[in-house]
Amino acid sequence: MLPAGAALAQTPAPRPATPAPQAPAQTQTPTPPQPAAQTPPSGQAATVGDVVVNARASDVRTSIDATSYSLANDLQAVTGSVADALRNVPSVDVDPEGNVSLRGDSNVTILVDGRPSGILTGPGRGQALIQLPASQYARIEVMTNPSAAYSPEGSGGVINLITKPTAPKPGTQTTGSIRANVGDNGRWNAGLSGSYQKDRLTLSGDLSYRTDPTNIHMTRLREQLDPVTGAVVSTTSVDQRIESEQNGAFGRLTAEYKLTDKTQVTGELRGVVFDGEGSGGGLFETRNAAGALTSAYRRDGGQDFNFKNWGVTGRVLHRFDDSGHEWSNELRYDSNSNDSSGPASTLFLTPAAATLYERTATDVNQVTLGFTSAYVRPLSDGGKLRLGYELNDQRPDQEVVFSRGPIENNLPVVPGLSSRFKARQTVHALYATYERSLSEKLSAQAGLRLEQADIRIDDLTGGTSASQDYFRAYPTAHVQYKMSDEQTLRASYSRRIQRPQPSQLNPLVVYQDPLNLRSGNPDLQPQETDSFEFMWQLRKGQTFYQATAYLRDTDKAFTDVASDIGGGVLLTRPENLGSRRDMGVELVANGRLHPTLRYNAAVNVFQQEIDAAGIPGGRDRDGTMASGRLSLNWQPTPKDFVQVTGFWQGESLLAQGKREAGGMVNLGYRRKLNETLSFNFTARDLFNSFNNTVTYDTPLFRERSEQDIKLRAFYVGLTWNFGGGQRRQPEQFDFSTGPTGG
Repeated sequence: MLPAGAALAQTPAPRPATPAPQAPAQTQTPTPPQPAAQTPPSGQAATVGDVVVNARASDVRTSIDATSYSLANDLQAVTGSVADALRNVPSVDVDPEGNVSLRGDSNVTILVDGRPSGILTGPGRGQALIQLPASQYARIEVMTNPSAAYSPEGSGGVINLITKPTAPKPGTQTTGSIRANVGDNGRWNAGLSGSYQKDRLTLSGDLSYRTDPTNIHMTRLREQLDPVTGAVVSTTSVDQRIESEQNGAFGRLTAEYKLTDKTQVTGELRGVVFDGEGSGGGLFETRNAAGALTSAYRRDGGQDFNFKNWGVTGRVLHRFDDSGHEWSNELRYDSNSNDSSGPASTLFLTPAAATLYERTATDVNQVTLGFTSAYVRPLSDGGKLRLGYELNDQRPDQEVVFSRGPIENNLPVVPGLSSRFKARQTVHALYATYERSLSEKLSAQAGLRLEQADIRIDDLTGGTSASQDYFRAYPTAHVQYKMSDEQTLRASYSRRIQRPQPSQLNPLVVYQDPLNLRSGNPDLQPQETDSFEFMWQLRKGQTFYQATAYLRDTDKAFTDVASDIGGGVLLTRPENLGSRRDMGVELVANGRLHPTLRYNAAVNVFQQEIDAAGIPGGRDRDGTMASGRLSLNWQPTPKDFVQVTGFWQGESLLAQGKREAGGMVNLGYRRKLNETLSFNFTARDLFNSFNNTVTYDTPLFRERSEQDIKLRAFYVGLTWNFGGGQRRQPEQFDFSTGPTGG
């Protein structure tokens, strides 16, 4: 499934030794136009001029441990971000702030072409997913039970973003595409991608820019309760409006060179820059039990931020033969910097007082170093052995300076809310997987991963330190049974872990607003998950059905806990739950309702149980959650393509409350103007319905917080493809309206 040369850092998920009908070699892929038929010898019937064989690329591809979904027919991916594309993928939910979850679990690892990405790790990942263009990716692979060849980090599983193939055929060839889209309210984005090949050298790259304004209306109602009687003691309401503009640029350049017919070296240079500025204000009011106003003030301010990431990767791949016997080595380096600054002023209305000024300046830097060595060898018994070593070394450095005072241009630093810390997390891993066919219909794979993790945090402000180190074994097992040419059964197990981010371990308090503070927890332990799945799958032509029953048992699951520290102020920090259990069924269906109308649908229903007895203000909770999505693709003519998509994300449980459900409806249209030029129109969140609402219900306080983020956006644009002769057919729209066949 990965592009040529992509499976170097982490060997792609193993495939069954016995070919299955879902394997890439047997999925239907677009067939390039055939050359014109030759003039027949005298006496034979004449032939037509050009014969073109059309076959529709499979929207869904599966293997023994992964399911891959094509973005070729997702019009939101043409004009939108990676977050927009992920919202249309079964099993995946993305909230309005870019936070990703898999089947209700927010601890997810995101890879690019099977390798870790510096920009898609850490606290800035949500912002990156909202800004990164989806147009550079061909497929999204979901692995809820990946093999031991992949890191066990992420209790929910792994999402693998697969980039579009761009390398042309051997010889001197140039291919590429140019995209430009203009939206409402000053939105626009543009991109360029291309490749060039000469002799043994192939160059490819992407360049894009995006600007996207955001308007947020936030309301909050917080009730302080009497701990004995439960009566409301005071009520605080907040009404805020924030306007911001965010800009993002992405660039990547890759060079591949074949030293010999069996050895290839690859170098990649990449960079991302996000920046933005925002301003807003709000009214804060507090009333006593009788409803009388006791406090009121207006808070206005702004914020500027700048995020930069650059990275470089070097890879060497040696193929010993053509049977899959190979050895690859890769070295990765990423550097992130995230700076933000926000001034604010507080005008006291009741009781009247002098204006108070504040400023928060945050500087976060992180260096990530990674090395991978992967060896794959087919064995004489028909099996395949995979061995590998991985190193991941993260070094974050964070400084927060909070100042407050009555004079705007001379604000003294508040020591208790200012801090600096450094951390280092190093993980060494060894893994092995072995797969083979046990019979004509039965195949299996077993894997084991051993990891040593070392984490250290140094509080440079207070002079204290904290550390964790532990050794863990992570087994995996996958079994596949081919019932017939059309039906397959699969069962799998994996043990996974979610390590705390260094910022989650930092105990120093960070100021958010007058009513909210946040800190990390140096005692936060890693959470571990045992994941079981059983899957049935039917594929007949372009019809695809899949049903998965799953169970996830998680020990020491993370949850955010808010505590009242007095004066109506809440301090939020992460804690470990006793346990969490998720048990559910997910159904996926792709097919055709009419020769010109296709559908893609998915529903996930699960029962969640939370053991929160040890959490202050928490209690054991359970509930049934449901989420789903539906896409209708209509092709009335060979040149026109219309798409309507919608999704619904069910509520999720918290130790002290819940996050409420929400969803959106999208619309898209594409017109093929000629063989190289296409017109696009998309509407995101057509009814402005996707918002973020969180409620807390504890013995000491109740709170309801609503964010109306106004994600609705309209885009029109053009896409121009130039050059030709690609080595592998790119993901593209199927403008054929006739039957696709089996």
